[in-house]
Amino acid sequence: MTDEEKQTMDRDTMPFVAPCRIISPLAPFNWLRLGVIDLKRAPRASLVYGLMMAIVIGLVAITAWTYGTHWLMLAMLGGFVFLAPLTCIGLYAISAQLERGQPVSLARSFRAAFKRHLGNEMVFTLALLVIFLVWARAGTLMSVFLPMQAHPQLEDLTAYLAIGTIIGAIFATVTFSASAFSLPMIMHRDVDTITAIVTSINAVLRNKLAMMIWLALIMLGLLIGLLTAFVGLVVILPVIGYGAWHGYLETIDADEFPRHTVGITSTPRASHASGQD
Repeated sequence: MTDEEKQTMDRDTMPFVAPCRIISPLAPFNWLRLGVIDLKRAPRASLVYGLMMAIVIGLVAITAWTYGTHWLMLAMLGGFVFLAPLTCIGLYAISAQLERGQPVSLARSFRAAFKRHLGNEMVFTLALLVIFLVWARAGTLMSVFLPMQAHPQLEDLTAYLAIGTIIGAIFATVTFSASAFSLPMIMHRDVDTITAIVTSINAVLRNKLAMMIWLALIMLGLLIGLLTAFVGLVVILPVIGYGAWHGYLETIDADEFPRHTVGITSTPRASHASGQD
């Protein structure tokens, strides 16, 4: 049997979804602690990456404010949040290098983020883009609940704000569930996008309280970044990205899926060199 036939047979016997562990509701706080440790171990790469991401978010907000309204700015920032998980895959690569005792290289991280896993990332982007477009359409249809008077009072906006909040929460939950662990899994193991997304959704549903706390911590960090004119994001975004990677490793058991043949995660972590990771 050739190596190609063996690999095909192995893929045919792989599970559709990776099993997940039931984690403590307080686990997200430890993920942030580990994220801070990674930031301290690779400060230069972390801050450069965080600065680039903060600049992109800042430019989006400034463009929307200059050529539109504050509502457009919030909408564009909301759209960016939908696609933001894609920008963190380079941070996962930095954490993976630290775990393997490799010298941290931004060049290797960028290759992992924008070349090595590009195919799966594009499929993931398409899935999120569809969700975002449906969300945007739902937001447009929300105008039917907007009061007709020129200067509506708060009580007149109650139905509009309540329904808008519910719709936004539904789409945010779907997006968060699909992206919480899927991209770290794509970075870690040789899996397809659908398997990674289904694995992520399954893990989120089985750890609802912990993931609600994790989402709240992420939103709090982004709010702090916004209130500091995006400067705080330079530090906050890397910590969140590293925390997401450690959260994935603690929650998802991906040992039954093959390792990448090339790249950072083609070798085990240094602390797990004698077994699977």
